[in-house]
Amino acid sequence: MINKIYDSLASAVADVHDGATIMIGGFGNAGMPSALIDALIEQGARDLTIVNNNAGNGETGLAALLGAGRVRKIICSFPRQTDSQVFDGLYRAGKIELELVPQGNLAERIRAAGAGIGGFFTPTGYGTLLAEGKETRVIDGKSYVLESPIHADFALIKALKGDRWGNLVYRKTARNFGPIMATAAKCAIVQVSEVVELGELDPEAVVTPGIFVQRVVAVPPAA
Repeated sequence: MINKIYDSLASAVADVHDGATIMIGGFGNAGMPSALIDALIEQGARDLTIVNNNAGNGETGLAALLGAGRVRKIICSFPRQTDSQVFDGLYRAGKIELELVPQGNLAERIRAAGAGIGGFFTPTGYGTLLAEGKETRVIDGKSYVLESPIHADFALIKALKGDRWGNLVYRKTARNFGPIMATAAKCAIVQVSEVVELGELDPEAVVTPGIFVQRVVAVPPAA
């Protein structure tokens, strides 16, 4: 019987290894799997490469992971904002590497990994520092730069509901990067607000099919 439900956050992240590449869903705090991140901090994996839209907000969630000194490199599109003080301090001190990727390119690089695409040409970033060292090409009179897919060992994702097969639905914009990250990682670990019985999710409404999900943990919303 297929059952991807894990009984604890700790068991779900227990095998995350030092040096792993981890995709973390979320657009700021929307859809950020805070409980899984806290479990990862407790687990102790180090020297991580993190793929995320931004570089943490305030002192919690992804910012707490950075602050704990567990991250060697972050790949993101929006590293600086009014409350990104943890990342700012680490970057200015030379304690973290940054790979800056335009947001559309970031999403497409993740999607390409999940779709088995070896690379793609995009005009975004052409002629800038972000294109240095990359192949360029003129297609139909327009200049493009070659971007490579981003693969990950693990993806940490937040969804609204899931079943024991790993089928997922999301809450509105909390969906953001979750669906493509699930396809691009070897192991997708999902915190859901509610685990439902098989058949309760309308098949037409399932956003991430269970074939892309390996682990599901129930984290009910705080009262």
